[in-house]
Amino acid sequence: MDGMRPDGLAACGNPFVNELQAHSHYTLHGATVMPSVTLPCHFSLFHSVTPQRHGILTNTYVPQVRPVQGLFEVLHSGGKTSAMFYNWEELRDLARPDNITYACFASGHQFGYEKANPIIVDNLLRYFATYGQPDFTFLYLGWTDEAGHGFGWMTPEYLRSVSGSLDSVKKVVDSLGNDTLVMLTADHGGHDRSHGTEMAEDMVIPVFLYNRGLVSAELPTASILDLAPTTATVLGVPADHEWEGKSLL
Repeated sequence: MDGMRPDGLAACGNPFVNELQAHSHYTLHGATVMPSVTLPCHFSLFHSVTPQRHGILTNTYVPQVRPVQGLFEVLHSGGKTSAMFYNWEELRDLARPDNITYACFASGHQFGYEKANPIIVDNLLRYFATYGQPDFTFLYLGWTDEAGHGFGWMTPEYLRSVSGSLDSVKKVVDSLGNDTLVMLTADHGGHDRSHGTEMAEDMVIPVFLYNRGLVSAELPTASILDLAPTTATVLGVPADHEWEGKSLL
């Protein structure tokens, strides 16, 4: 959930937050990277190195000078299938060609993210029902970030977007079997109507590793760099040797 602040979860009043905390290893004090901007943060999430290493410092993609293998590439090399459902088009460069099985995009800029979130979730559920669940699926929901920029982080409009996005996540979770691990996180937070600074409001993110069979436990620490290694560990694939994060499991 783009731009989701941890304190927004408690403040939005959605009851699914209690379900998440009851069956997750989680922290409300995870760390993102600087600059705390969407594309650099996502590249760090998928490549487990800082923006200074992968070279994407703004929301404009540039090819890596010294390429690091991303999560999609590592999983493909390990014989795993992946899918990607998203509504912010700049994320198309997270995967190199021929490394994911399926991708679905619905433009949040054109539909508006409040409408684009359920569109992309409905497409995900139809895909799962028709073709089965891939080994790894990435779901990006952009409404929370749009509301933060439009109305301000922690405003009533922003909190409504957090709750509405959690409803979308719950719809996906309710469709999954008990053998699926759900990782819920954010790329960055936000303050006023912006983000990108080293302020705690921008840099602190939630990290939930959810499964109905898990007993609630707080993670002592977590970084956005840890999510790719965690995914690889869960799927039994070796992490890339250049990745800087560590598995949370």
